[in-house]
Amino acid sequence: MKYFTLPGYGGSSAEHWQTYFEKSLPNCERIEQADWDKPNCEKWVKTLETKITACKDEEIILIAHSLGCITLAHWVNRFQKKVKAALLVAPPDLENQNHGFQSFTPTPLDRLPFKTILVASDNDPWSTKEQSEKLARNWGSRFILLENAGHVNADSGFGKWEQGIELVNELSAD
Repeated sequence: MKYFTLPGYGGSSAEHWQTYFEKSLPNCERIEQADWDKPNCEKWVKTLETKITACKDEEIILIAHSLGCITLAHWVNRFQKKVKAALLVAPPDLENQNHGFQSFTPTPLDRLPFKTILVASDNDPWSTKEQSEKLARNWGSRFILLENAGHVNADSGFGKWEQGIELVNELSAD
């Protein structure tokens, strides 16, 4: 089993739960983008595709946060490939935000062809509960709503996120 984390805009800090996962899960690696501060959908998707292609026959679990979730959806839409499963955490609502991420819009809404769990917060500054539920429905994801969890990142207190590890283990076991 191979695990890849897909951080969002700015990457994930040393205190972020994705960094904790990379140290805690066996065979877990970050998808490193060339420029975390100037995200480009085409480049981010190609980087993901290169990593996935290099894995040959290994089963892969993707662990995406924020803009990493949208990158994953574009990758599936473009390459029509499957992985074992994915944990999608706090995907942003790009269509209803003033941001610098136009290359990622529109957000693909096609059903993802593998098992997914989408975790969102009821007070995420980047998305509403309703938008997160809509993405979960469209993508075919099991939906988990956290209360007062902000953007589910280090700033929101999500460093060692044990519930997240449990969700990844659940996806790995299926």
